[in-house]
Amino acid sequence: MEIEPINGQILVKPLEAPHKTPGGIHLPDSAREDPQEGEVVAVAEDASEEVAVGDRVIYRQLGGNEISVDGEDYVLLAFDDLLVKYVAADEIPE
Repeated sequence: MEIEPINGQILVKPLEAPHKTPGGIHLPDSAREDPQEGEVVAVAEDASEEVAVGDRVIYRQLGGNEISVDGEDYVLLAFDDLLVKYVAADEIPE
């Protein structure tokens, strides 16, 4: 099934929470925090042009609505729930 957000909403596929800390400690499922980072999967036509499909974003911790479609988990967010969009830099400015 394919879904398309409406009313300025943005559909994000959350990235999986890490299984291990930077120090090498393995985390059980109960100790992992919900991810606040994901990849934009779909954008409503009337949403902002600042984000596009494929962008990696960070969103508010309790922002949006979690939905499941065909066994896949997504977060449906308003544009105001987005905090950061990753951008690639071609070179380091002097």
